[in-house]
Amino acid sequence: MYFRRLHLALAILLLTAFALSAQAQKPAEVWTEWESLSPENEEFTVLMPKNRTSESVTFPYHKMELNARLYLATSSAGPVLAVTSLSGIKSDPAQYTEFARFNSYIDAFKNFFPAKVRSKETLPKLTLVTNRPFRGYTGRTYKMVLGDLTGSVNAFVTRKRFYAVVTLNTKKDEALDEKFLSSFDLPERANEPKVTANAEPNANPGQEANKETQNNSGAEGETELPATPNKENNPDAAQANVAANNQPQQNQAQPNQPGQKRPPIAGGMLNGKAIYLPIPEVPAGEATGVVLVQVLIDEQGSVVDAKAVSGPQHLQPAAVNAARLARFTPTLLLGEPVRVSGTLSYNFVRSN
Repeated sequence: MYFRRLHLALAILLLTAFALSAQAQKPAEVWTEWESLSPENEEFTVLMPKNRTSESVTFPYHKMELNARLYLATSSAGPVLAVTSLSGIKSDPAQYTEFARFNSYIDAFKNFFPAKVRSKETLPKLTLVTNRPFRGYTGRTYKMVLGDLTGSVNAFVTRKRFYAVVTLNTKKDEALDEKFLSSFDLPERANEPKVTANAEPNANPGQEANKETQNNSGAEGETELPATPNKENNPDAAQANVAANNQPQQNQAQPNQPGQKRPPIAGGMLNGKAIYLPIPEVPAGEATGVVLVQVLIDEQGSVVDAKAVSGPQHLQPAAVNAARLARFTPTLLLGEPVRVSGTLSYNFVRSN
């Protein structure tokens, strides 16, 4: 009888210890009160802690002024939850692609957001993980490292705004990340009507048959991307450390057939022709070597395709991510903007 009681007591102690251990391994809930957030003049809804803060500011970006709204929840325990809303770049496919608009917004976000969480001296590391379209909008997921914080960024661009949904923490908390990120929602993207006006049968020969379709997609206060962003204080191109040709190699112009898109012209080495050339994020450990990235640049000067063609395998993803964000002055051939194919070279050197 004594031994049975002893075994029973030991079993109870073991079960209690196991339960306490499991509870200790599970991250404690930092915020106890949450609420649904749908700010006025915003398109999103999200679940956030009640003790969040919010602010609205403007800041310069190249020759533009962007409007920023930040909804931020921080804790002394480490977690950071945030939604950054940016506007000021007009959605106008006639001027530039949605890809170029997204890249400009993500670059502006990297300049704006880190200082709100850590000191300005802390440089963020943003690595593209995957494309993530959402509700019909262009979207991507990034891994973000900011000082001692690590997490993810889900970024989306609508016709009016750019949204970056951020979760950072000093330790992994999948339950908290899922609760916050999965609650973010946008309305389904509406199909954009295409308006065409055909010539009337009795139209006068001197009159235009087709009417220009007006772009009604821009939000009030938004501006177009500059044709040539500011070239001042751009050390990125210098650090590429590659000699570049002064003029692109242009193919002999050939007349296009009706409805046929002109093939891209060969631009050779393009480092010296970039007006914005981000420095790649150096992978952990020793990183030395040269990576060549083949790029395709559209008529607006944005990189629409990039792939590594040579160089150390562990350095190629960083070089490709940087190449996708590069920007160039549009290339004209016989007065018309054309696509350009060429190569970007990234020289990774060991820092002392």
